[in-house]
Amino acid sequence: MVKLMEGSPAKMGFRMPAEWEPHEKCWMGWPERPDNWREHAGPAQETFARTAIAISKFEPVTICASAEQYPNVHKLMEHHTNIRVVEMSMNDSWFRDMGPTFVTRKPEPGMAKQTIVGIDWQFNAWGGIYDDWSLDSDVAKKIVQIEGVPRFPHKMVLEGGSIHVDGEGTCITTEECLLNPNRNPNMTKLEIENELKDYLGVTKVIWIPRGLCGDEDTNGHVDNLCCFIKPGVVLLSWTDDEKDPQYERSVEALSALTESVDAKGRQIEVVKIHVPGPLYMTEKEAAGVVTTGHAVPREAGTRLAASYVNFYIANGGIVAPAFGDEKWDKEACQVLQKVFPEHEVVMVEGAREIVLGGGNVHCITQQQPLRPA
Repeated sequence: MVKLMEGSPAKMGFRMPAEWEPHEKCWMGWPERPDNWREHAGPAQETFARTAIAISKFEPVTICASAEQYPNVHKLMEHHTNIRVVEMSMNDSWFRDMGPTFVTRKPEPGMAKQTIVGIDWQFNAWGGIYDDWSLDSDVAKKIVQIEGVPRFPHKMVLEGGSIHVDGEGTCITTEECLLNPNRNPNMTKLEIENELKDYLGVTKVIWIPRGLCGDEDTNGHVDNLCCFIKPGVVLLSWTDDEKDPQYERSVEALSALTESVDAKGRQIEVVKIHVPGPLYMTEKEAAGVVTTGHAVPREAGTRLAASYVNFYIANGGIVAPAFGDEKWDKEACQVLQKVFPEHEVVMVEGAREIVLGGGNVHCITQQQPLRPA
């Protein structure tokens, strides 16, 4: 069994690295539940496969698939040498939210040799939008077990998509999510902030009021709204349409960010990236989802929480969603290439299929940082 850790990771010298720091590998799940993914997840599986293959050009990828799906996924990926497929049971495939948050520390003389540990937060399916998440609750434990990495169990409910860090002491998150009574109703804002500091190794938490318009599944995860692209600089989902309900949220976030300083005392610089659409679920797409009463309903006309900020930073690559919106897809690619000049930007076609299920590229991936030597 892997070692169970106790105490404060921060006090032991651990911190959560920024996503642009070197990775050892990327973790992904495999979608299949028919009451969340249309057409028994067939279209979503094609996009997940494209995402995994794109990331595998930059770093190793491990795809976790159920016993039923394993033979198909293994056959699909057997010629991709940088992709490993392992069998794992799960309720759904959002590895950003149910997987471990890895924190690392540099080895020092006289210190225990362990340089990476996984934080295993409590998971309650985004406040209970599914009625059973018992398998998802064990995903973080299984990942650290496979990797032989010690586990830091935590009592607080938290999803990985609800936080972003700059690797230099600053975390951004949304009040809409972390202060929602469906997560940690008995904790105050200060108590939650202190847990983030103790476990992520941050000293400053910047609170943004709300997340992206339409992101009701997650109660406004920050990774759909904005993210650090380097210390002191945040990329923000934006719209110029003042009649769009997203406009008010983007302006609100812009104010919260520009009025803040980070852990190093820097003013936050904001770069805007326009949202696609707006995009809405079609009758056909909604009809392809099986209604079971065990998952959040997928209804025609629902605004999709589509955002280009929901991308994955790989070792030398940016793997970002493309929604089939020619104008904004093209502009997003240009913005991402400009802010990541040393990275190759890869736009994943068919990302609409992921957003139909409630997230996007960042939500279905989880980076494992390189262990400091």
